[in-house]
Amino acid sequence: MKILTTTLLLSALLFGAPVMAGSGHSHDADGGHSLAPISSDEAVTKASKKVKQLSDTGKIDATWSGVTAASVEQKSYSKGPEWVITYKNNKVSDQTKQTLYLFFSLDGHYIAANYTGN
Repeated sequence: MKILTTTLLLSALLFGAPVMAGSGHSHDADGGHSLAPISSDEAVTKASKKVKQLSDTGKIDATWSGVTAASVEQKSYSKGPEWVITYKNNKVSDQTKQTLYLFFSLDGHYIAANYTGN
């Protein structure tokens, strides 16, 4: 009887685990994990928010806050296409840091920012 009870208990634990995934777990548009591409306007909006955040945290010069995007385009890199949003700021004294590039995946996830565009 002890062996039967132990066997049933272990079976219930082993075969019951997959059921725990349950419903309500989604990676579609309703679940917030959409992989749908965003528009160029949405890319600029996300990039502008990121520039403000980088400026507010001191990662880039404070004069970048409020600068509008100079251009937005899709470029292809080794890992695939990305949105590249370019900002220009003549208030920065270092000429090598007057152009800021922000990179986003096509579905709107922030990748990086730099002054080289690479």
